Amino acid sequence: MNLFSRYIGIDYSGAKTPTASLPGLRVYAASGGESPVQVPPPPSPRQYWTRRGLAEWLIANLRETVPTVVGIDHGFSFPLAYFERHKLAHSWDAFLDDFCAHWPTDQENVYVSFVRDGTCGNGAARTGDTRWRRLTEIRAGAAKSVFQFGVTGQVAASTHAGIPWLRHVRRALGTTVHFWPFDGWTPPSGRHVVAEVYPSLWRHLYRSDSRTSDQHDAYAVCRWLQETDRAAALAQFFQPQLGPAERNKAEIEGWILGVG
Repeated sequence: MNLFSRYIGIDYSGAKTPTASLPGLRVYAASGGESPVQVPPPPSPRQYWTRRGLAEWLIANLRETVPTVVGIDHGFSFPLAYFERHKLAHSWDAFLDDFCAHWPTDQENVYVSFVRDGTCGNGAARTGDTRWRRLTEIRAGAAKSVFQFGVTGQVAASTHAGIPWLRHVRRALGTTVHFWPFDGWTPPSGRHVVAEVYPSLWRHLYRSDSRTSDQHDAYAVCRWLQETDRAAALAQFFQPQLGPAERNKAEIEGWILGVG
């Protein structure tokens, strides 16, 4: 039995500002058994998606009743050591609010680098260590720390730029969207699901053809979600093999869908 009828893969970008047109921000979608296709941004002077525009597009689409799974390529939370350093409650919603209060990267004309260098926000009060990695990143192998900026394959910028938009979508849609695994490891039947993904797990499974690397990453996420669900195998990936202590930790740090 298929869990979803629509599949969306997003390769994210933390470049520039929330309203900047970003060639690294790509979206692919598929319905049923149809092949994934690239989704262009709404007509505007901007050629590519903006982070703000993408969030509003997701909200509009997830207000529909078609059961949809969305895979987004950036970290959804931080390592447990971050919570302990800053004495934060073990609550994802509390984390989102606290992060956004210090890293207002969803605000107009704000670059991630502006918060890092103290031009705005208060990022200095909410820092992490590049040596810290979440359990899921360790299990994934080559996944970088969410605090490791300026290196090849880094997700730090996209994570720090994207987390406020997760809160934005969550606030707009409430319980109609299941943010996995923070809302529970087993998504309710018929509920939309938004999950963290890591395209490196799947990009080698498919020919890139004429797609750019960003396009191919979004395509690979979308196609893997679709194929795995239509093979009635996606449910098992919502239940990674974790011991009780590991599961408790992952409920705070989050988990990358597809990591065993």
